[in-house]
Amino acid sequence: MKYSLFIGRWQPWHEGHRWLIDQRLNEGFNVCIAIRDVEKSDSNPFSPTEIKKNLERELHDLVSLKKVKVIIMPDIESINYGRGVGYDIIEHFPPEKVKKISATEIRKKIFNK
Repeated sequence: MKYSLFIGRWQPWHEGHRWLIDQRLNEGFNVCIAIRDVEKSDSNPFSPTEIKKNLERELHDLVSLKKVKVIIMPDIESINYGRGVGYDIIEHFPPEKVKKISATEIRKKIFNK
């Protein structure tokens, strides 16, 4: 089974993230959400395990149908590929309403900073 891969910190998961994966789900593709294994900090207040549990709870129906898979991956410094690798690289352009969503602002509200 093939998946469209989305890599991020997801700190925290929000409507903009959901909009992003819905672009592929709505086209009939499966989605793999890869959580970068980053150290906890002010910018990363949740552990990868906490994020994974939250996403699997939020997306329970899609996970149970195997439309969405959530994994933890090592932190990365780049994404590299060779020619003819058998997959596409696709950029999605969110509408202004979604583009304005800020995980930094959401974290401030969560932690009252």
